[in-house]
Amino acid sequence: MAGIVDRSWEVQRRIEERAKRLGKGKYGRVLKMARKPTSDEYSRIVLITGLGIVAIGALGFLIYWGMRYGPDWFRSLFG
Repeated sequence: MAGIVDRSWEVQRRIEERAKRLGKGKYGRVLKMARKPTSDEYSRIVLITGLGIVAIGALGFLIYWGMRYGPDWFRSLFG
């Protein structure tokens, strides 16, 4: 039982050490410059992301539709 407690304390210590170094590594400057987006920026990001998801889904559907019904359409077209 004591081994489990000691291991959990070690894991906790490692997590705290990583959290201390979070702002000092390669990405520290980016994290310091980051800010919370305004509601207008957030709405625009959500809209653009949603349109991207819909576009990728439509492209996937068209590829599926072409592979499913394309051969029959070409066979009927060319005899």
